[in-house]
Amino acid sequence: MSSCLLEIDDSSAVVRLTGTLDAASAEAVRVALLACLWDRSGPVVADVTGLRVVDPAGRAVFAEVRREVADWPAVDLLLCDPAVDRPEQVDAGAPTEPIMVAGVPAWPTVDDALAAVAPLAAVLTVDLAPAVGAARQARDLVTTGCQRWGMSMLIDPANIAITEMVNNVVAHARTPMTVRLAPRDGTLHLAVRDYSARRPTFAGLSPPNRVGGRGLLLIDTVARRWGSSALPDGKVVWCVLHPEDEAAHLS
Repeated sequence: MSSCLLEIDDSSAVVRLTGTLDAASAEAVRVALLACLWDRSGPVVADVTGLRVVDPAGRAVFAEVRREVADWPAVDLLLCDPAVDRPEQVDAGAPTEPIMVAGVPAWPTVDDALAAVAPLAAVLTVDLAPAVGAARQARDLVTTGCQRWGMSMLIDPANIAITEMVNNVVAHARTPMTVRLAPRDGTLHLAVRDYSARRPTFAGLSPPNRVGGRGLLLIDTVARRWGSSALPDGKVVWCVLHPEDEAAHLS
């Protein structure tokens, strides 16, 4: 039986994978990496030096994870893979450029990968109980972030989105939650992590005579993209807002 172990280095942004990675173990690696990426804001380097990859399906898990977290706040996945060739540098002191491996930037050594890790993006996080007042606390955080990052035009739509995301946890998941937001390339990324496996579903417009059930419609209305990601002990629900969408709405 194949096995793959994931070891977290609490002193750095490195996660080490050892053992054998194949199609059978890829799903366990995928969900473990997703959980790790949520727990650590900022880019994470997956060191596969001690990993034996026996088929393409196993290798594809890293690109799949990177696509999955692309819209989470302040998250990215990088690789340290000694199988990639170190590119020649014109300037010996210049940063080493990555080699793209199936859509994931990779470097031959951990030091090279860590040197390329950008400083942690601006990010705000708060842990909330599933209680009355949680949505208000989340809105306060969103308002602070939008003002701090020069995105005041997104305060109203972002507050609509975060209110619905938090209220869904209060009403349905009924677990503690973490709210996180960060800017990226002029957009605002919001996410709420809870401990319920129940995933949100959106089937379009609700009938006019239906009471409630419009939370996801509101998120879909104000956000360019939104979705959810399953974790071993819950999920992350996320959305992305663009200032130009709000400007177009107001014009």
